Amino acid sequence: MSLSADDKTASVAAGAAREARVTLRYSLVVLLLLTVFMLVVMVASSLLGSERLPVTATLCAIFTGGRGACELTSIESAIIFGVRLPRIALAATVGASLAAAGSGYQALLRNPLAEPYLLGISNGAAVGTMIALVFFGTGDTAEWSRPVMAFAGALCATFLVYRLARGRAGTSPERLILAGVIVTTFLSSVIVFVTTLMDATRIRSFTFWLLGDLSGSTAQMLTIAVVAALFGVIVLSMNARSLNLMMLGERDAFDLGVEVERVRLTVFLVASLLVGASVASSGSVGYVGLVVPHLVRLSVGSDNRLTIPAAALAGASFVIIADTVARTVIAPRELPVGAITALIGAPLFIYLLRRG
Repeated sequence: MSLSADDKTASVAAGAAREARVTLRYSLVVLLLLTVFMLVVMVASSLLGSERLPVTATLCAIFTGGRGACELTSIESAIIFGVRLPRIALAATVGASLAAAGSGYQALLRNPLAEPYLLGISNGAAVGTMIALVFFGTGDTAEWSRPVMAFAGALCATFLVYRLARGRAGTSPERLILAGVIVTTFLSSVIVFVTTLMDATRIRSFTFWLLGDLSGSTAQMLTIAVVAALFGVIVLSMNARSLNLMMLGERDAFDLGVEVERVRLTVFLVASLLVGASVASSGSVGYVGLVVPHLVRLSVGSDNRLTIPAAALAGASFVIIADTVARTVIAPRELPVGAITALIGAPLFIYLLRRG
């Protein structure tokens, strides 16, 4: 018995609907598991530190918001709610921002090595932040000037790298990495120059901040970083379908109805916003945008509709774990969180280069 054209069309439509439902169900399961894992990591991280806290009382305080009779002293409550939980929230925000930005860059540029730290975009944001700190000082003005200048620096570095890497035959991985190295070297020189304008007592703290420091942020900076992360991840996820088509090639994506210029400009702006807000609040935390998107793609596939939000959740967990190691491995002293992420990211970068 043969099927009519209408029956075949209906069968194909039904199969596509079933596939969409399965994809949606799979995506929801993956995102739910990553969310649960992130929450478990956050709770576990709050129990670890140079100061030992009672586990049961600490968990009671966390899950009741400090309003229950949890038998914590005022000092222990201050450690939990004034130090550890804000720092954990900042680590999660920074990780989500950098991982989502890395996913966006890699999809847009069709290059698995595109990452904010390697392309010099983090250095651009760092230069903008340092200029704001040197010329605007401290206070309410500095709180807003830091993310604004960091965003401007990241955006300038992004377009500079893209223009340098753009050749007649397109943007190759080799040209992109070479352009990133050139811009990173130049901006590193600018950072050294700006550092010389600071007081000698501030140089050490700024050097530590440049390597990734989550201990010096304020509540206002945390709020700005959280708002930027939520906005950035949502906007990138909304453009995920277009990014999927652009991974086939910009010409093919244009033929399929994608507004290539609009998507490119949107991703550049949003990714620069994510990197700028992250660097302004925590310094340069490297390799998150390289490591996490790759691990996510190896685990759940390369569909950006799932990869971008999954990378954000996984990046949050990754930086929380790295920061926990940084502040506990030689407690009461701390290591820069960027040093921990680099220990993981650099070997993976070498592995990817050897694979070609």
